[in-house]
Parts: sequence; C-alpha cells; structure tokens
Amino acid sequence: MKFNFKTLIYALSIALAGCGQQTKPVTSSTDSTGAANDVNATAPDAETKKQRGYIMPGLDHGFEQSPINIMSAANESGKHSITLYFKDEVNKIENLGHTVQLDFAEGSIITQDDTAFAFKQCHFHTPSEHLIDGMTFPLEMHIVNLMPNKDKNATPQYLVIGVLFKEGKENKFIADFLNAIPKEEHETAALKPGTVKLADLFGAIPKELRGSYYNYKGSLTTPPYTESVRWYIAKHIFEASAEQIEAINKVEGNNARHVQALYGRMIMSK
Repeated sequence: MKFNFKTLIYALSIALAGCGQQTKPVTSSTDSTGAANDVNATAPDAETKKQRGYIMPGLDHGFEQSPINIMSAANESGKHSITLYFKDEVNKIENLGHTVQLDFAEGSIITQDDTAFAFKQCHFHTPSEHLIDGMTFPLEMHIVNLMPNKDKNATPQYLVIGVLFKEGKENKFIADFLNAIPKEEHETAALKPGTVKLADLFGAIPKELRGSYYNYKGSLTTPPYTESVRWYIAKHIFEASAEQIEAINKVEGNNARHVQALYGRMIMSK
C-alpha cells in the first residue's frame, strides 16, 4: 500500500543497535575538584578526562556530525519526495543497556526521492540529542532505516527520523511497550505484531504540522559516528508522562551525545 510523507506523519500515521554502541553512564567517585573520575558519568561521548561536561565539538570525526542545535528561523525552505510502504509491525523489544530498542519486521520501506531504505528499528535517548533553538527535551526517539546494499565493504547509508518529546500526558505508544522492556541488559522479548504501533503515536499530530520536518545531512550519534545519515526531525513535539520518561531513563541512563557544530551545513525546513 502506498503512502506519501503526510500519510507517514499522520497514519504511521517515522542504527543499527541504537545507532551504534554506547556506554551507559555509571556512578563513580570524584577527584580533588569534585568532578567524576569516570568520563562517561558526565559526557557519554567523552573519550578523555578533559572532555567531561559539555565539551566543544571536535574535528576527529569530520565536519558533518550529529546531533545539532536546530535554529528554527535560520534554515532554507525545501523538501524531498518521500514515499512510504509500511506495515507497522514491531515484533521485538530489546534492552541493550545503552538504549531501549524496538525492532521492525521485514518488509516496510521508505523512499527519499529515488532511494529506498528498509525500516530496521527505533530506539530512545534521554535526554534528547537534537536541540531546537537551544532547548533540550527530556526524550528523543530515532527511527532508523537502512539502504540495502550488497557490497559489504560499502559505507552503510541511513535515513533516520528524530521525534522529540516534552513532559506532559501519558503517551499510548510508549505505554504499550513500557512493561515489556526486558529487565536484564542484552535481553530480547518478542512482541505480537499489532501490540505496539507507530500509528498510535503519529496519529495525534495536529493538521497544520503533518508532514513538517527539519532535514539535514549528518552522522550516527554513537561510535563510529559515520557521516552517512539523512536526518529528518519532526517539527511536532510529542508528549510523554514524567513516569514514562523516567522509566526509559532508568533502563538506558543519560545517553545523549553533545551537539556538534554545523560547519556551514544547510538545514532544510518543510
């Protein structure tokens, strides 16, 4: 069945292993300055002790890194032709330690212009990785799609849709899987198709914001930070209850990478 992007947002109405592997923050001792000795306790993307806290973006991984701070008034108008062939079948849930992940059954495809991507999984970050006008949100979900490629040596190409949540009323989509999250790290639980549906999330988007997004070229937000991601950040901010956000954070910890510099990249807005 064929849908356009507005149908995706309304009726989906939209990575691998959490966009890569990430260390879960841990409780640690402090040094003479009172700062935590384990860099991962304060900066999930920090690799040295000097990088604790809100580090400045570096150039070690390139000029097209993610996440970014999206300035809503400073972007270019534009759009891509996006089509969705989607079955909305979530069949597994995983506790990966560094994130909670929902896996899609095979067979759902999204195309950007003439390029097809297969739905793989969605996972969560607490707090959000992307900022809007300097504002951090308590929760962000990434829906990860991978371009099929028979060349195992080729760089994987992704299309990732970012969804931001603010604290508010209970979210039905999250409620449907929250109690199914495995208790132990690296455990997986099967989900009956139809139990958890993205349509329950995206169906609540107001009419004036259906199909609205920010688009830019970026990277995975965890190692190896591969710069092969076509990002779409939904403009609509969803709601989840404080209890739901806290429950996800309790499983995965604070797993957001710090914002990275744009270095002249253009952000498209629709």
